[in-house]
Amino acid sequence: MTMKYQDLVRQIEKKQSFLCVGLDTAVEKMPKHLHQTPDAIFRFNKAIIDATHDIAVAYKPNTAFYEALGVAGWQAFEETVLYIKSKYPEMFVIADAKRGDIGNTSERYAKAFFEQLPCDALTVAPYMGSDSVQPFLTFKDKWVILLALTSNNGATDFQFTGEEKKLFEKVLDTSKNWADEQQLMYVVGATQAEMFTTIRKHVPKSFLLVPGVGAQGGSLSEVAKYGMTKDCGLLVNASRSIIYAGSGHDFAEAARAEAKKMQQEMASLLKEYR
Repeated sequence: MTMKYQDLVRQIEKKQSFLCVGLDTAVEKMPKHLHQTPDAIFRFNKAIIDATHDIAVAYKPNTAFYEALGVAGWQAFEETVLYIKSKYPEMFVIADAKRGDIGNTSERYAKAFFEQLPCDALTVAPYMGSDSVQPFLTFKDKWVILLALTSNNGATDFQFTGEEKKLFEKVLDTSKNWADEQQLMYVVGATQAEMFTTIRKHVPKSFLLVPGVGAQGGSLSEVAKYGMTKDCGLLVNASRSIIYAGSGHDFAEAARAEAKKMQQEMASLLKEYR
């Protein structure tokens, strides 16, 4: 299933949710009874996905957590993506890989995630400019999610530099010449909630992928207040607070309960701010 802009909007409306579950799966944080299980990472992910698929609208596996484990880790990443798209094809799958390189290298990255794997979107670093991003945009039924304003402490080192226009604002304005909101999203950290008004002046319709809610302390209500559009325009990611909500045999049920709490708040925010 190709995920177009309106397909994503319909999923948000149907589920009354704009929750993205981050599958940042670390073996040492998984329930101990799974540690010696064959395909432990995939089994963990599968249980989380099965428990939350009717609550979340997107999943975002972070490739670093899989690549760090070598071939077995990458196999778990592939199995996870393939499982989501085969069992729950309506789900939006984001490969959080933060790729970005010269054109011919970006072309290969795009093929890896969009041809070899059925990912719907890929996070991309825009630092090298248009020719490093365009190869991803040639896949017209896929999405590019550009890093714009991140939630880490070091974000101020570069992203806020500039006098009349900050670097993150230049990223937003320049990238609008490459594609529109039908294919381009942006990463904006929840810990920068006061900046969402500024962000929306530059990209009033685009979806924003918002990390930093949950374990990192970002405010979901503040994000919705300043960042929501009539189509919602938000995918709020929560990783650790959901997938590690429980450490026993009922870990998937605990994850569902935590995801449900967020979904219920999201349902209220959708009514309030749209």
